[in-house]
Amino acid sequence: MGLGDSTALIMQNMTKALLVGQKTKEIEVLIPPSIVSEIQSFFDNPKEKNIVALLGSMTIKSPNIHATQLSSDIMRQLIEEYRQRAFRGMKVAEEELASVATMFMGKEALGHKEFQMAIGKYISNLRNRYRNATRTGTIDSVADFELIILAIEQDAQLVSTDAGVLLWGRKVGVKEATPGSFGTKLQAYL
Repeated sequence: MGLGDSTALIMQNMTKALLVGQKTKEIEVLIPPSIVSEIQSFFDNPKEKNIVALLGSMTIKSPNIHATQLSSDIMRQLIEEYRQRAFRGMKVAEEELASVATMFMGKEALGHKEFQMAIGKYISNLRNRYRNATRTGTIDSVADFELIILAIEQDAQLVSTDAGVLLWGRKVGVKEATPGSFGTKLQAYL
């Protein structure tokens, strides 16, 4: 984004730029409460002054999910995608289970600790592959969904690095700005 080389400096500069942009009524950043919670979860102390200041420079608004309508085709695509992802997740689990079974074939029973050590890398592989098969490139949280609905409702630009949010935002026709271009826009207010 070009707003600094540390998280603290980026938050300070973003806060400063947003406050200046709001005074001139040229910029406003809207986020749903679920995104506030997500941002706070990234930090050990969500009440730290930079986080509080940054969130205070944004408008926190819940989308009116009852008034915003999506086409039946979009919902059909989402359901079909989740069905395919569930199948891919199941296939990943089967492959990893087969790997574990092969590894243990012909071995004597292990103690609990030895068993956990032997199976640990397989569990880690399963989790990583399952996550990639089922979550990467789609909306996988209420926060993602609310962000898209808020952008539709406000006819606003969606700024995100989340591939799934961007993909589904495009499917419903939401305007978007890259984080880099948004950062450049904010730099003008510093």
